[in-house]
Amino acid sequence: MNFVRLLPVILSLLLLGAHFFRAQIIILILLVLALLLILLIRRSWVPKLVQTALALGGIEWVRTLIAFVKMRQAEGVPWMRLALILGGVAAFTVCSGLVFRFRSLRERYQNHR
Repeated sequence: MNFVRLLPVILSLLLLGAHFFRAQIIILILLVLALLLILLIRRSWVPKLVQTALALGGIEWVRTLIAFVKMRQAEGVPWMRLALILGGVAAFTVCSGLVFRFRSLRERYQNHR
């Protein structure tokens, strides 16, 4: 059941990995893969690390949103749908860190110090 609760986190990290893959930023791709593996470690620091990474990921999505909207506006093409999609991805990424508030996940990561 914990796997199902972690699905938003896993999906958010995979989306970030795909974003970095498209940009060909190998070090960040490896970091995302490491974070996925870190989820298997039952230590109290894991949720904090992953939540921090997801917050930074949300900031990256907002940065990307702004850059893409500016490009589209300069080209005179529609940009609202792009902004809504990337804004939704940014919000999903940040909010996916809230899964660690589930009791079963708190127990999984806090009972093993």
